[in-house]
Amino acid sequence: MQFDIDMASLNRDLFIRIRKHLLSHQGMIETRKPRITTYSFSKGGICHMRTMTHGVDIGFLKGAKMSDQHGRLKGNGKVMRILPLAQFEAGVIDYYLAQAIDFVK
Repeated sequence: MQFDIDMASLNRDLFIRIRKHLLSHQGMIETRKPRITTYSFSKGGICHMRTMTHGVDIGFLKGAKMSDQHGRLKGNGKVMRILPLAQFEAGVIDYYLAQAIDFVK
């Protein structure tokens, strides 16, 4: 399971801190899948997360529709965008997370 890999990663502490932050939002559901850990609400998916060599990637499922005021989202697909993080940045995470949550409410 990817979750087990993330927990054994050198970036485990960052993963745990971001995970705790995501789960602090009332109604957030964590699903541990073989290749990724996902976060959703009952009405739809929000993002997924995994450790990487540089830190942690948060993949916003509807990121292509998001405003990117910070210029931090990566990717050019039709739907998803990735937020790579080397450290915990609550303000940056919350900026994108609020938009992702609005898409499913």
